[in-house]
Amino acid sequence: MNALVVDTSAWIVFFRGATLPPLEQALRDGCVVLSPLVASELLSGVQGRSAVQKLKDFLSGLPWHETPVSHWQAVGDLRRGLLRDGFTVSTPDAHVAQCALECGGCLLSYDKIFSKISRHVAALVLMV
Repeated sequence: MNALVVDTSAWIVFFRGATLPPLEQALRDGCVVLSPLVASELLSGVQGRSAVQKLKDFLSGLPWHETPVSHWQAVGDLRRGLLRDGFTVSTPDAHVAQCALECGGCLLSYDKIFSKISRHVAALVLMV
């Protein structure tokens, strides 16, 4: 499997105990790439010191997508292109989509916004 970028919605389902074979396989294969914004969203929703530390330990073991200036410029370009098509996307969602595009991998998400983005951006491969 190529890289798998996992959106917050899919991580939440996974952490609640659901079986997600594509994610589980990607974790075994070391193919999961973590978006820094997704990590922030996940950490903001955890309560209790031990749970926070456990999540930090788990996330720190994953490869994180690098976000140099060129990445953020591409995020802006993606949003502008979608706006030109009459479609508004938040910066965090554009960032997650751009991470998947830059990795040349797939995006695993339950958020319907990414289905809409993938209709406008053919290169975005979505797993649901």
